[in-house]
Amino acid sequence: MGSVKYPVRRRASVKDVIEALGPPHGVVGGLMINGINTDFTPLLHPGDHVEVFPFTPPVDVTKPTLLRPKPLPGLAFLVDANVGKLGRLIRVLGFDAATANDEDDSQLAALAFHENRIVITKDRALLKHSKIAYGHLIRCEEPQEQLRSFLDYFGLAPPFRPFSRCLECNTSLRPVAKEAILHRLEPKTKKYFDAFQICPDCERIYWPGSHHQHMRNWLAALAHT
Repeated sequence: MGSVKYPVRRRASVKDVIEALGPPHGVVGGLMINGINTDFTPLLHPGDHVEVFPFTPPVDVTKPTLLRPKPLPGLAFLVDANVGKLGRLIRVLGFDAATANDEDDSQLAALAFHENRIVITKDRALLKHSKIAYGHLIRCEEPQEQLRSFLDYFGLAPPFRPFSRCLECNTSLRPVAKEAILHRLEPKTKKYFDAFQICPDCERIYWPGSHHQHMRNWLAALAHT
């Protein structure tokens, strides 16, 4: 907690002033002017007292609030390239988590807006784009720590739907008969595995190999932390 004096020398909304001081509106959970709850639109006047509150986890993006009267229909994420490994881990758990590639900030903001996605990023400037309603600013460096922060922030806990999405393109996987992909399998894979899934978009094939069990062990440990 702290206070800052800001000189009101121009017509500026409370949103503009908050972001000029640092915090992006995408991580602001509540706002009061002179003791009254408000949205981002009021213009500030000399002598106004503004209180800015962060989101209190768990964050529910499906409920309307004064700051965000149009809630999101559900949980869908857009993961910035600066936390790309986190994006893969989110997809491992089965969540809809598209990953940004070469898009600039304006394109990412537009994509998040049109697809009703929550932006996950380390980039404060990105979360200041007006089209972004919800965001989560990642502050830690290690991907598994980032995942724990992400799960806590949105109140997500087992049971998950692990291994249900393509780790590369985020598409939901579908079962595929072994006979249909036999020509694509290595000899040992043909011999030891019978259950397969395929990505309808990139046609990557997934099966419960050793990496699969390793991830299941990791998920079990995650559930108890």
